[in-house]
Amino acid sequence: MSFGQGGPFDGPGSSSSTPDWGALAAESEALSRRKRRLWIGGGALAALAVAGIVTVAVMAGGSGSPGGNPTAAPTASDQAAVPDDKPSFPDVSVPPPPNPRDFISDPKKDKAPLTPATLFAQKSMVVGEHTYPRTSTATTKDCTAAAQGPLVSSLSHNGCRQLLRATYSKGGVAVTVGIAVFDSPAKAAKVMNENKANLMPLPGGGVPADFCQGTKCRMATNATGRYAYFTIAGYLNGKDVTATETKARQIAQDGGSYAFSQITQRGKDQAAKVAEQQLREAQKKAGKS
Repeated sequence: MSFGQGGPFDGPGSSSSTPDWGALAAESEALSRRKRRLWIGGGALAALAVAGIVTVAVMAGGSGSPGGNPTAAPTASDQAAVPDDKPSFPDVSVPPPPNPRDFISDPKKDKAPLTPATLFAQKSMVVGEHTYPRTSTATTKDCTAAAQGPLVSSLSHNGCRQLLRATYSKGGVAVTVGIAVFDSPAKAAKVMNENKANLMPLPGGGVPADFCQGTKCRMATNATGRYAYFTIAGYLNGKDVTATETKARQIAQDGGSYAFSQITQRGKDQAAKVAEQQLREAQKKAGKS
């Protein structure tokens, strides 16, 4: 490649030193366009700067009198004259909530109605995922009439006041749940510790009269508060309950859990009722003060 006055040449062998007037004209036009863009951009920036100054001036002027004087800030006396819209409530002193266990332990507090309709109110026994329809209920103040074997003397000697029973059945097995009422937790615990859980099964509603009579059934006893509770579970067809079977064992365990939950719920319901009364009384007293 050869070089002349103006730099490299495009054509091979070209040695002309004549200026490229077309290229010079194009370069001049491009320079003009760049100057015009710079002028327009600078003007826009200047306009924005002026607008900013005007905005600041308007904000500093405030919205006061026509003369442009800013509105004076409220004085301390003006602020004090603003009414306080916050409502005021009288102090309400409410006693601590009662302990539900107190109601199932003390006969002086345990005053709610005690019948099969209140203790076994649900039509089915529901424990976890297991549901068993109720087949029959019964109650007696002669506790020995609903017991058999050694449990008869245990209930009598410890002063059983009432014995309520309910039977639940499903899938060829059934359980009778019995709840005995005593004057104190000590009496109920004594019956439990004697481990004489010979509750009389309660037939009816599809459960045969000979249910758990003359056959091996699963029995258990426990106590909470002034209540002792019992279960007797077995097969409806007279089959003996063995150590390895599971159906009778499951319904027996569920029967015990259900009895416990019904007794404790009785305490919770009475405690909640008393707490509600205490709150109403405290609110009434506060309203008079």
